[in-house]
Amino acid sequence: MQAKRHLSEIRIQLVLSSFLIAFLLLWEPPAGFAHEFSRETAVVRAVRKISPAVVNISSAVQVRKRTSPFSGFGFNPFFEEFFKDFFDPRFERRGKYTSLGSGVIIDGKKGLILTNAHVIQKTGTIKVVLEDEREFEAKIVGADPDSDLAVLKIDFEQDLPAIKMGSSDDLMIGETVIAIGNPFGFSHTVTTGVISALNRSIRAEDRVYHDFIQIDASINPGNSGGPLLNINGDLIGINTAIYAKAQGIGFAIPISKARKIISDLIQYGEVIQAWIGITVQNIDEKLARYLKIPVKKGVIVTSVEPKSPAQKAGLQESDIILSIGNKKINSVGDYQSVAKSLAAGNPLEAKFWRNGKKKTAVVKTKLFPIALADDLAYRILGIKVEDLTRKKRRRYRISAGNGVMISDIKKNSYLAGIGARPGDVIRQIDDYSIENSEDFKKAIIKFRNKNSMVLLLQREDQGYYITVTP
Repeated sequence: MQAKRHLSEIRIQLVLSSFLIAFLLLWEPPAGFAHEFSRETAVVRAVRKISPAVVNISSAVQVRKRTSPFSGFGFNPFFEEFFKDFFDPRFERRGKYTSLGSGVIIDGKKGLILTNAHVIQKTGTIKVVLEDEREFEAKIVGADPDSDLAVLKIDFEQDLPAIKMGSSDDLMIGETVIAIGNPFGFSHTVTTGVISALNRSIRAEDRVYHDFIQIDASINPGNSGGPLLNINGDLIGINTAIYAKAQGIGFAIPISKARKIISDLIQYGEVIQAWIGITVQNIDEKLARYLKIPVKKGVIVTSVEPKSPAQKAGLQESDIILSIGNKKINSVGDYQSVAKSLAAGNPLEAKFWRNGKKKTAVVKTKLFPIALADDLAYRILGIKVEDLTRKKRRRYRISAGNGVMISDIKKNSYLAGIGARPGDVIRQIDDYSIENSEDFKKAIIKFRNKNSMVLLLQREDQGYYITVTP
């Protein structure tokens, strides 16, 4: 009996359940009963807040192209090359090249805009267009190709919308990010993704860029210079499209790294690197075995500059640098990246390995003293220079024009080995024009940490470009 009663109860429950399911499937809720989810997500709020500060940057430059009178007639290019010396100005075509990029207003009261350096390279007129379609002509405050950052300035009558810089020190892999820019000229395009990796190093043309944020959203040329935001709308990076091989990935410059560079560009028009006073080289497994040190990668100090902050802090040749501040140093690239981000005058903690023991030194960085520039030039280039005078011009048959004259040259230096001699005039170092000895000192200080320098050397009426490896 109990079994039959139990089966009867189960049948009743099944019947009731079937009626309930059918009722729910067929029942139509009255109008206004349905619940709607809010479509205003955190991404929507962040984009709405930041978009007015994102700008479109276009740059135009007049391009002159010389053509021969034989162009367009199927004439052999060989003959065009031959006849180029007989060029007639009438056969000159003028054109305008325009590149598109993005930027973000970082100071609405001063009209300062942050973008990528490669966006404004080799440009003439730079035009900035705001979200409300107002147009301004911009001036370059400063640009730094090594970090791919530049600051522009526009003049205006009232305060502009600006973005507030956040921090990139606590980024998380997998964190949602938002990129805003103008890819292919499509204004204020928004893409979202996640952080794929941190501290990426990438090679583009002749440079290696360090400490990039990698995201899974493509960054096209028009996105360059636009902001990378976290889910709260904080500026955490500047998007860049310098890596042409990227497919389905993008890179951004961390804003914490950019802060010091931006400050220098605004204050000096260029990046002023703090002076530590050491040169380093990479450690590999072979060198580690030879030196009997317990690390397989890192950097070893190869020289310490006299009177430098490093020497005063007690650093020595053969010290193995483990970290600077809170940044581990695994390569020369890591060291250079950290050195460029340091502000002069700030003390930093350097951890290193010496004679089997870990040690710590506090290095107080400063600007390289211009009074030591002559000694620096003799140490890395093997030359001493003087300003040009009428007497020296006559003696060495130097034509009109400015520069500095080599007055002494070290016998075993590279320049002496290729035939440079006293009386030769240096007119340019890399892209820095040399007018006098003061310019020469500034250029030597500026480029002292580069792997090579290109000098424009003049002897009598002949000019030569020479690549020198210090």
